[in-house]
Amino acid sequence: MTRSARDRTLAGPLLLAAVLGLIAALWSWTRAGDPALYPAAPGTPVVEIHVLDNGFHTDLALPRAALLARPGPLAEAVRGLPPGDWILIGWGDAKFYVDRSPIQSRIPDGLRAFFGRDNPSVVMLVPERTDPRRRFAPAARRSLRLSAAGFAALDARLEAALELSGGRARLALARPSDNARFFAGREHFWIGHLCNHWTAGVLNAAGLPVHPARAITSAGVMAAAVPAELDRPAAGD
Repeated sequence: MTRSARDRTLAGPLLLAAVLGLIAALWSWTRAGDPALYPAAPGTPVVEIHVLDNGFHTDLALPRAALLARPGPLAEAVRGLPPGDWILIGWGDAKFYVDRSPIQSRIPDGLRAFFGRDNPSVVMLVPERTDPRRRFAPAARRSLRLSAAGFAALDARLEAALELSGGRARLALARPSDNARFFAGREHFWIGHLCNHWTAGVLNAAGLPVHPARAITSAGVMAAAVPAELDRPAAGD
């Protein structure tokens, strides 16, 4: 076998090994948390939040009072919502996320949302009267205790996701059936930045370490919140 033929024979396995190595590296890559923000130091004030999983999409449940305590466009948007002590917050494609028609009819639009690169997004705010610990089963919920600074950082990250007009969040759609309000977002939705990636980024802003590649699924986001469950006794009053 000539040298050039031998090189061609080896090129395929070497390329495959390189690709597999890159995938493994991305899968294990951790975006570090911030120990100054999370977990909360024992005996210090905490804000309890919840990460919710509906099987493929994640939302956050945040206390309304804590959101209103920090002035700004997000607090103003929350203030205009119907009553509810908790606010469910999610993010997604500006069209596919808000559409409630049968999924079978939305497959082409889903492909557009996944593989397009400049899809506009929306931030969803929904008031909730029932405590998430009562409404959502433990398997579909992670409860986190954030430090005051961690919650402030999370709040700032949420606010940064809003597209502002005249200093105010711009309402894109109101859905009367569940009091949901969808505000125009500044980020773009695509397969490289899905709803669960967004949730993971918000949690990372609050100080939690996350695995960005694994956050393509809701299970990957929920796994990032498991340490918080274990940290609850240490962060308690």
